[in-house]
Amino acid sequence: MLILSFTSLPFWADYYLGISADALEEDPEVIIVLGGSGMPSPNGLIRSYYGAEAALVYENAKIIIALPGDTLDKNSSIRLMAHEMIIRGVDSTRIVYENEGTNTRWEALNVKSRFFPNSNPAVLLVSSPAHMYRSVKTFQKAGFTNVGGLPSFGRANETSLAFDAAQLGGSNSMPDVGKQISIRYSIWTRLHLQISVFREYMAIAYYWMMGWI
Repeated sequence: MLILSFTSLPFWADYYLGISADALEEDPEVIIVLGGSGMPSPNGLIRSYYGAEAALVYENAKIIIALPGDTLDKNSSIRLMAHEMIIRGVDSTRIVYENEGTNTRWEALNVKSRFFPNSNPAVLLVSSPAHMYRSVKTFQKAGFTNVGGLPSFGRANETSLAFDAAQLGGSNSMPDVGKQISIRYSIWTRLHLQISVFREYMAIAYYWMMGWI
């Protein structure tokens, strides 16, 4: 894993999982934001952001937030995800909740049975890049035939993070890594991506063996 972190392979593994969903040939009738962790959390916040951006583009689409939680508690994670979308301009009356499923399979079955038992709308899923392939395949297996994905890719800081250690003081015996962005950040990001991707491949294998994808 350490050797791979000095290459771009972890990035591309995560990237290709993220873009694996087919593009919708029509505007989505429903946008499903898959919850992930609690709120606030990195994936909860970024999925809410992308969900709100999609909702503002597709103004006629119903919005479903899928995350287990108490929808009557305004401080619950599922309600906080909705609030994050509302403050970005999304009409609260468009948002409904799937708050029972604790994995992607359960969420897909619940969305189908509760909201679309006799219809097959065009669906846009919002989730983390690594989770996109499995989520799309799972919803297709649950009966949705027209499913696209919007991966919540993060964006790197557009400002250089280099520094001159001599100007900041400290020990002169230590190497100056101020301009070594790879050592300071990139290899650790790629290690993190490897854990995420390896975990996702294991989940994909399990879903496949269970017949859920």
